[in-house]
Amino acid sequence: MLCSSTNVTTLLSKRTKIQTLSSIPLHLCTMSLISHAFAGNPIRSRTPKQTDPFSPQSAFQTLKTLLLGHGQVPISPYFKVLPFRKGKPLAGTTADSPADGPNWHLGWLSLRECKDFLENSEVSLSEDSLVYLGCKYEDDAVYWAIDVSDASELVSELGARQFCFVELRTLMVATDWADAKAMGELAVAGHARALIEWHKVARFCGFCGGKTIPMEAGRRKQCSNESCKKRIYPRVDPVVIMLVIDKENDRVLLSRQSRFVPRMWSCLAGFIEPGESLEEAVRRETWEETGIEVGEVKYHSSQPWPVGPSSMPCQLMVGFYAYAKSLEIDVDKEELEDAQWHTREDVKKALTFAEYKKAQKTTVTKVDQMCKGVEKGQNLSADYTVESGELATMFIPGPFAIAHHLISSWANQVDDNGNGALMKQAGNSFSSL
Repeated sequence: MLCSSTNVTTLLSKRTKIQTLSSIPLHLCTMSLISHAFAGNPIRSRTPKQTDPFSPQSAFQTLKTLLLGHGQVPISPYFKVLPFRKGKPLAGTTADSPADGPNWHLGWLSLRECKDFLENSEVSLSEDSLVYLGCKYEDDAVYWAIDVSDASELVSELGARQFCFVELRTLMVATDWADAKAMGELAVAGHARALIEWHKVARFCGFCGGKTIPMEAGRRKQCSNESCKKRIYPRVDPVVIMLVIDKENDRVLLSRQSRFVPRMWSCLAGFIEPGESLEEAVRRETWEETGIEVGEVKYHSSQPWPVGPSSMPCQLMVGFYAYAKSLEIDVDKEELEDAQWHTREDVKKALTFAEYKKAQKTTVTKVDQMCKGVEKGQNLSADYTVESGELATMFIPGPFAIAHHLISSWANQVDDNGNGALMKQAGNSFSSL
């Protein structure tokens, strides 16, 4: 993001001094993102009209006809199905050349392949078990997802084809963020997981307790109770995530949670409460967790986050810069393990030392081993080392997380007076991510 000549030119002004490109760590110059991880889904950019054969309604009718065996497989569109097992999408790996190393891809099956695999399993392939994901006109294809968690024998059957069900978080780390196609695959997997997990947690109506049934090709559910028939839509849990900046704009407040890997620090974050604005949530969460009072709040960007617990199928991370009015920290130990102010130089060192590309390559190799049946344990935090070979004193989340972009943007942009004017200007430009 920071290495685009257009962006740099835009950010320069008479009163602005920014680091030269030669002083920016090399890894930052490769983080040119078209969108945040899990955003920019290439198969759901728009919903076709109902009469279009690629639309949810038309495709669903065709699907029912095919599953009932009352018709021939249509020439167009082509149906592709992505199986999920316990929240993990099916994936495989390919190596274009030895130099490139393995690259992961989603394990799409044709409708016929899916029927064959599930024919003698505990999972029934029906119109109610498939969830519409979207379409691609250029591929002449409609995409579906299915939960096959109860079909245990599929693991070995698909494993024979060097496919494996892989944690979405693992695929997230393994994704090359400079590869638009790989980022698109990750976004599709994230969207599919969110819908699959939502179907699991929305089996009953929250109003009357009646059983719910899928509607609109699985894009919503409806209560089966004739006296209720409430419509239920996929759940999204909004979360504010904020980089708190001090008055002089030379330090930021980073925190640690007990679940973090050793030495990782990140931004504060918290769920939005009913009747609360985004800005109010930023101020409340910062105060509750650290005792810091926040004044001005500036929007940065947002990111779908479908890798949380299954009880929260898809969080929406809404990122902000928050400007502190106080400095004394009072950590809520029930929420955080620690919170500290970190200087810009400390943060820059953390960015320099954290070898994100190395972690990405290590993880894609792990995925490759899993698909070949040779899974090995790997401590990813061990990949973040200083040039001397010693462990870095701290590092921040990788480029797959919005926290990384909040922190790295601040670390590499400042005006002459250190008053954050450039940050406020830059923050607006990230809304297009």
